[in-house]
Amino acid sequence: MTLPLRLIPLLEQYDFACERLLSRLAGPLMDSGNGVDIGVVPLGDDEYLWEPAPGCWSVRRRDDGPGERATALAGAGAWGRDSADSPHPFPPPFTTLAWRLSHLSEMLTLRADHTRGSRSLTREGYRTPGDAAGAVAAFESASAAWREALLSADEAALDTIGYSTYPNGSDAEDEFVDIVWWVNQEVLHHGAEIALLRDLYDARAS
Repeated sequence: MTLPLRLIPLLEQYDFACERLLSRLAGPLMDSGNGVDIGVVPLGDDEYLWEPAPGCWSVRRRDDGPGERATALAGAGAWGRDSADSPHPFPPPFTTLAWRLSHLSEMLTLRADHTRGSRSLTREGYRTPGDAAGAVAAFESASAAWREALLSADEAALDTIGYSTYPNGSDAEDEFVDIVWWVNQEVLHHGAEIALLRDLYDARAS
């Protein structure tokens, strides 16, 4: 299928954002921003779960229960992500690299499923990895799944409200092209946050 012209720049932006984030997490090299490759130490478990401020929301062992101001650990399995029912705590808790990466992977996995899959996956059933390597692999898989969903969209789909039935966003009210744009912004801004947290972790002992 020929890609709609409107989708091409959005897909290119998405690919760039995902490739940059994966390189920043797993290495062995990443573009410094000016075309020079720099070495990257792969994300480790200590850094993945590092809490740089008091009262962080993070990914935790289910047996340990939720963190401060959280009321639940979202998802299934041995690990979950700090969460709370609406209204959420204010001011919002600072979230760890693990929390942000889990949020991205869950969103991409579920949106892909509710666009081009079974349309049945839920937050309650999503399994958050408790280790860095698992989390990076989960993001890689999730980002590829969303990309495949994008490749299924034609011009009519881009204009269709509810083409994605993802239940945790505005998908039921927005045209699909707006959802595609929004997902790009999520990857871009959380990717930048994750990159900054990596820099702060490296600098903490300086």
